[in-house]
Amino acid sequence: MDTNNNSFWIALDELVGKSKIVIDRPKGSAHPRFPDIIYQVDYGYLENTSSMDGAGIDVWVGTTNHKKIDAIVCTVDLMKKDSEIKILIGCTEDEKEKIYQFHNESKYMKGILIRR
Repeated sequence: MDTNNNSFWIALDELVGKSKIVIDRPKGSAHPRFPDIIYQVDYGYLENTSSMDGAGIDVWVGTTNHKKIDAIVCTVDLMKKDSEIKILIGCTEDEKEKIYQFHNESKYMKGILIRR
C-alpha cells in the first residue's frame, strides 16, 4: 500500500504534463451563471480530459514560478448533485485559501483542500 499517496500525485503530474491547460475564467472574471462571484485565481480545465460534469478536469493555476501541483480540492455540489476534483497548480498559500473559500462560500457547494 502506498501510505504517502505518491502514486496518486505522480499520476496527476503525468495527466497535467500531457494535457494543455486552458484558462477560460481568468483572475478577475465573473462566474458565467452567478455574476456576483469573481474568480480570484485563474481557473480553467485540462483539454481533452473529462470530469463528472462531462467537461474537462478543472484546474486552478496560481502565480508561483514552479507550476507544480500543490493540492487538490474535492467538491460536493448539492445543486448539480455531483462531486469533482479541482487540481491546484503553482498556487501560493494565499491563493490556496482563496480557492478553498471559493468552494465553501455557498450552502450548495462544499470542498476540502488536500495538500500534496
